[in-house]
Amino acid sequence: MPVVSSAYKSPFYLFNAHLQTVVPSIFRKVPGTYQRERLELPDGDFMDLDWITHQRNKLVIISHGLEGNSERHYAKGMAAHFVANGWDALAWNCRGCSGEMNRLPRFYHHGATEDLAAIVNYAINKHYEHIVLVGFSMGGSMTLKYLGEQTRSAIVKCAIAFSVPCDLGSSAAELDKPGNTFYLKRFLKKLELKIRAKAIQFPHLLSASGFETITSFREFDTRYTAPLHGFADANDFYTRASCNPFLNAIQIPVLLINAQNDPFLPQSCYPIDIAKAHPYLSLEMPAFGGHVGFSLYGKTNWMEIRALEFANSIKS
Repeated sequence: MPVVSSAYKSPFYLFNAHLQTVVPSIFRKVPGTYQRERLELPDGDFMDLDWITHQRNKLVIISHGLEGNSERHYAKGMAAHFVANGWDALAWNCRGCSGEMNRLPRFYHHGATEDLAAIVNYAINKHYEHIVLVGFSMGGSMTLKYLGEQTRSAIVKCAIAFSVPCDLGSSAAELDKPGNTFYLKRFLKKLELKIRAKAIQFPHLLSASGFETITSFREFDTRYTAPLHGFADANDFYTRASCNPFLNAIQIPVLLINAQNDPFLPQSCYPIDIAKAHPYLSLEMPAFGGHVGFSLYGKTNWMEIRALEFANSIKS
C-alpha cells in the first residue's frame, strides 16, 4: 500500500505540536455513558469492558493509550462517532486502568497482546459479523503487534492506529529529552500511584521506595515493567514489545496515522519503507496533529472521521 497523503489541517490557534497534543487532552469533553461488563481471565485476573450496544452486527473495539482508559476523550469520541453511524462500540480498559486495581502483580504494557486477543475473541463469540480495531498510542502499538503475530479471524476486517510509538526504545528516549519533560513527569506521576498501590498489594514482590528518584522511562521500565512482565531488562522489553518487527506479517488492511510533528515519536516510529512495500499497511503522516491530537474546529475530532471513513471503505 502507498504512503498516503493527508487532508488534515490543524486549527490556526493550535500552532505547535504541544498545543495540538495538550489542548484536546485537557479541554475536550465527550458526553455519554457506557454499560460495563467484567471479563474474567484464565489467569485469575480481570478486565473491565465498556460497551455501547444497539444489537448491530458491526463492532469497533477501541484500545486506549498509556495510563489512559475508556473515559479518555479520544476513546469516548471514537465510540460515539461509530455508534452514531450504525456500529456498536467496545472500549476496553487495560488491567488496572478501569478505576479498580487488578488482582495480579502484573498490569499492562505495550506488548501485552494476550489481553487484546482475549477481548477480540470474546467479541467474536458474540453476534458480530464485522469487527474493526482502533488503537491510540500504546493501544495502537498493541493492535499492530497483535495483528502481526498470527492469522486473524475473518470477522476482524481492518484496523486503524493513531500516534503509535512503533519503536519503543527510541520513543522512550524521545520522551526523556528536555523539551518533553512535561509529558514524562505526567506519565511518571500516574505510574507512581499505580506502583504504590501494587506495592501495598504485593509488598514481598516490589517496593515503591525511592520512586521519586526515577527521572526517565528507561529507569521505570528497568525497575518495574521488565521484572513484573517477564523481560530481562528495559532493552529486552523495548525489543520484544515493539510493534515494528511485526508489521510485515499483518494480513488485513491497516491504516497507521502518525503526525510528523508528534513530540513522542522519533523517525524510527514512521515505517515508511515497510509501508511502501506492504500489501496491507497504509501509512498516513499529516504535517500536524501532535500526539493523539488532530483537533477540528467543531466537536468531532478528525481521528473519528478518518477511522470511520477507512473502516467503511473495507468491504466484507
